[in-house]
Amino acid sequence: MSKAVRENLEIDLNQRLPVLPLKEVVFFPYMLYPLLVGREVSMRAIHEAMMADKLIFLTAQKEITKDDPTKDDLYRIGVVARILQVLKLPNGLLKVLVEGLVRGRITRFGQNAEYLEVRIEAIPDRDENSVEVQAALRRVLGLFREYIHLNRNLPEETLLAVQNFEKPHQVVDYIAAQLQREVKIKQQILEMPEVLEQLLFLSELLEDEKQILNTERNLEDKVRGRIQRTQRNFWLQEQMRAIQEELGEEGEPDSDIATLRERVKKAGMSKAAEDKANEEIDRLRHTPPMSPEATVIRNFVDWLMAVPWSAQTEDQLDIVRAKKILDEDHYGLEKPKERILEHLAVLKLVQKMKGPILCFVGPPGVGKTSLAKSIARAMGRNFVRISLGGVRDEADIRGHRRTYIGSMPGRIIQSMKRAKTINPVFLLDEIDKMNMDYHGDPAAALLEVLDPEQNKAFNDHYLEVDYDLSQVLFITTANVRAQIPEPLQDRMEIINLPGYLEHDKLGIAKGFLVPKLLGEHGLTQTPADFSDKAILKIIREYTREAGVRNLERELAAVCRKLAYEIAESGAAKKTHITPTAIEKHLGVVKYPQRPVVERYSIGTATGLAWTRYGGDIIEIEVSLMPGKGNLTLTGKLGDVMKESARAAFSYARTHAEKLGIPQDFWKENDIHLHIPEGSIPKDGPSAGITLAAALISALSNRPLRRDVALTGELTLRGTVLAIGGLNEKMLAAQRLGIRTVIIPQENMKDLKELPAELRKGVEVILVKHIDEVLGHVLRDKSVLSETAVDEKKVVPPVKSKRPRTPGTEQPHAVN
Repeated sequence: MSKAVRENLEIDLNQRLPVLPLKEVVFFPYMLYPLLVGREVSMRAIHEAMMADKLIFLTAQKEITKDDPTKDDLYRIGVVARILQVLKLPNGLLKVLVEGLVRGRITRFGQNAEYLEVRIEAIPDRDENSVEVQAALRRVLGLFREYIHLNRNLPEETLLAVQNFEKPHQVVDYIAAQLQREVKIKQQILEMPEVLEQLLFLSELLEDEKQILNTERNLEDKVRGRIQRTQRNFWLQEQMRAIQEELGEEGEPDSDIATLRERVKKAGMSKAAEDKANEEIDRLRHTPPMSPEATVIRNFVDWLMAVPWSAQTEDQLDIVRAKKILDEDHYGLEKPKERILEHLAVLKLVQKMKGPILCFVGPPGVGKTSLAKSIARAMGRNFVRISLGGVRDEADIRGHRRTYIGSMPGRIIQSMKRAKTINPVFLLDEIDKMNMDYHGDPAAALLEVLDPEQNKAFNDHYLEVDYDLSQVLFITTANVRAQIPEPLQDRMEIINLPGYLEHDKLGIAKGFLVPKLLGEHGLTQTPADFSDKAILKIIREYTREAGVRNLERELAAVCRKLAYEIAESGAAKKTHITPTAIEKHLGVVKYPQRPVVERYSIGTATGLAWTRYGGDIIEIEVSLMPGKGNLTLTGKLGDVMKESARAAFSYARTHAEKLGIPQDFWKENDIHLHIPEGSIPKDGPSAGITLAAALISALSNRPLRRDVALTGELTLRGTVLAIGGLNEKMLAAQRLGIRTVIIPQENMKDLKELPAELRKGVEVILVKHIDEVLGHVLRDKSVLSETAVDEKKVVPPVKSKRPRTPGTEQPHAVN
């Protein structure tokens, strides 16, 4: 720049200059650069500069995201530039050609509302010709030359332009402008006062850029080499195929294809499956290896070969051995054990038969899943299990068709692959927990799997060939039979597993749980001796369940306490666990035995309930109050139970005179019927006679026997109908000390099948009509005065007080 121009520039710098903020660019002196301007404030600044001396101050923004920068958003050092040309584009933007003149520092901002305006002071260029500057300049030029050769985005002409500059500071500004680095780093170069400092900083930047570009180029060369090799191999393979076809040879050009054919031949597939596999291999042979379709075909062929087609285990048909294994693993459960032994006996005689399809139904913790494992061990078969809880898609059972990306076989075929034989024991766990949605009904897909007449040709959507499941021993488990779809129930042999009795739990604890837990807790050298009374105390006062899971948890808690005491004291000695020690280790009793002082009570009846987790006792309370005959039902009752209560009320009104109830009781009294534990849902028809007994007792003002438990459905004519869940209800009565139980006459057939242990100590009364029930439980009012004085006599408890955790309540299915 000539001296005259610099003097004129200094004169012009005494004026206020409009500011053009730059978003993603740092402008350097001696640059000739086009800028696109779109902001209204910037356009007004350009217009003002063109009206004056065409000078404008260019400075970068600190934050490029701000569209309306203030003075705090701008760097203080920038470049004074001259506007050479302004062109308005069709889209409304301005294309401005500017030439950088000199660095400048903002000294003051003007008070202009239309655009940013500043006063600046020029920063003079400092040229140094020292040896250090010259050496640094040569190094920078050499590195910049390598940078240009490596960077494909910069033309070779850039090197010619840098040779036209004479001063070191001009070379620095030009090279810094060409670097593809962040605004912050370029602004740092612009603000450096010394040329030597700028040259050294540029050297570091160029070294880093050179390493990055070299790495990028190496990666590109590797990728390009791989692609070229793949293309070359593909081209050669295609030539080989063409030559072979021309010569009419039938050999396999690809050893991998020949290997696949050999594996298919050895897999023992059915003819349809082998034909399908060879057809897909032929497609694979003519498909380019890099094609996505080749991967799909190869996965399909691999699945066909992975599934067992003929491999099977030899059944162990020794009945004595099988019985011994089943008894070792499980206490009780005689009915399912007997069914398996019968199957083995028939199999021993006929050598080959279709696998049975069994369904174990019972509350949690009674050993359904573990029994299936024991069956597999007793028969010498492999065991596989899938859980159906929460399954809501048909494709989980049948698989996805190969047209979908990422498709695969269903869980049946996947499990057969894991089993590795065609005759495993296959457990379908929690079959009553399946759902359905818009994806389909998985229960419908299971119909073919669990049908002995159809599963010999099970067709998975992925394999698309028939697969024989007829030799598989399918076992399913469920907690609630009513939740299993009827078509599935029709295809399975239902075996009910009732809850364990007290003596069953005692035997399981002594024979299985205690030895196992002592070993797990390191108490084999210093064994703990659990007395029968101690175990019974845990069963009665610390657990309420049909199975033994909570019993195992409580026994484990006692073992942990013992292990802690031994580790703390260092003394290893045999420990005798008594009921007192149980309370010491487990704390306060969870289910206290609450004795009932009153043997008779007006308006309170004891009923038996069935839940998905076993049997239980419920109390029904009725109170009278002045009113107009309204019947209030509380206790979170379901629709069926409410209808039973209304039917009992109608029966009482219809037969009021015979029952000793005032004829106009419903005109002067409101009736409130309540079933305690109100947060737990209750439903079902089997509480009908219990509801009627409580209502009639309250309305006739006669006491009821509270030590008699009732269950039975009631009609408007007073007939008592059959109920379900008799085993569980009898178990609950026995467990909670009920000595007399009234059940419908229609349940005589179920009563005959009850185990003798369930009837031990319990008198069962069969009834056909509600009059018979009332004859057994209703008493004259005089019995109240006779029994009130004898407070020392304690009647066994009739109430099951279960702790409730919010959100985990389970309904009474009283049917």
